[in-house]
Amino acid sequence: MATTAQESDQITRTVDLYVEGCREGDAAKLREAFHPDARMWGSMLGERYDEPIAEMIAMVDGKPVDVDGSYQARVTAVEQTEDAASVVLVEEGFWGSVSFVDYFDLARIDGTWKIVNKTFAHTGGEPPAPA
Repeated sequence: MATTAQESDQITRTVDLYVEGCREGDAAKLREAFHPDARMWGSMLGERYDEPIAEMIAMVDGKPVDVDGSYQARVTAVEQTEDAASVVLVEEGFWGSVSFVDYFDLARIDGTWKIVNKTFAHTGGEPPAPA
């Protein structure tokens, strides 16, 4: 079944909430985008980040990732069948120099799309040193 333009817009709007939440350090937008039981999976510089999404939200809460105006994110793929969808998002300029490719799984729950899983690949740059 093909994704309709309206469904695709609703799916990408959910991912846009993630982007805006990260860009602005806005935990409320991130909580709106993610299902509360969502998890994040990936590694960066040899360290695994396999954790409840609440930990990622806490990491960016009040700490915008767009530290120098260079943060950009673009959806490169959307696939959807019935109440399940996947989105590929390319992020550049995260914390100024870090790049990721994110794979989001979404579910339509009670008529609303929620991100239920984030898997990421770190594709470049080094994160800032912990404060």
